[in-house]
Amino acid sequence: MQTKILATLFFSFGLSTLSHADFIGAKADLSYWNFNGYSENSSMKHDLDRQGTAQLSVAFEHPVPLLPNAKIKYVNLDSNSEQSTPINASEIKLKNIDYILYYELLDTVVHADIGAGLSNLEGTVKNLNTGAFTQYDLDEYTPLLYATAGVKLPFTGLSAKAEAVYSHGSDSKKTDVQAELQYDFIDNLLVDVGAKIGYRIMKVDFEQEQRPDLQLEFKGPYIGLDVHF
Repeated sequence: MQTKILATLFFSFGLSTLSHADFIGAKADLSYWNFNGYSENSSMKHDLDRQGTAQLSVAFEHPVPLLPNAKIKYVNLDSNSEQSTPINASEIKLKNIDYILYYELLDTVVHADIGAGLSNLEGTVKNLNTGAFTQYDLDEYTPLLYATAGVKLPFTGLSAKAEAVYSHGSDSKKTDVQAELQYDFIDNLLVDVGAKIGYRIMKVDFEQEQRPDLQLEFKGPYIGLDVHF
């Protein structure tokens, strides 16, 4: 059923009048995300200690009509509970990779992309609640939907963008939203380079047999660089 939905989505894109890049190009993003959050199940909620991690994305765009562009997003979510004791603690060892195929709906002063793909959450979450130990093992590929929209202020180098990823599989559900402001300090025909600041919130719901349902939240500001060739 999920495969049919994705196929229908891409077919619908193909019937639309879509914008596309004038040349072959690549985009790369490297940011430092300073996040905290929580790990929660039915018996205990652990607040997470603030962590710093790298978040990366790479996109490839081309001028071929109807053929989607491609993007990969990666982030490491390793973290620990803020206040750990011998009988209450949480340890998270997770990484998330999104594989996205998308189309440009608009590519002017206002731009908008929409797409679909697969999301992979891999790792473990260990919770110790009043001496009772529970471990969740995650390694699932789930279908995702992707959308982004932004606007540029002409002749200023300033732009704003919001981006969202939603995935839902048999064991997990993820919502990942971020918004940012960017200033391009290099802008020419060969390369654009910008510095940016933003805020990101990721929520994950996970269900596993014979274990309480698990909710994870990661949120916080980030700063980074964006390069467009």
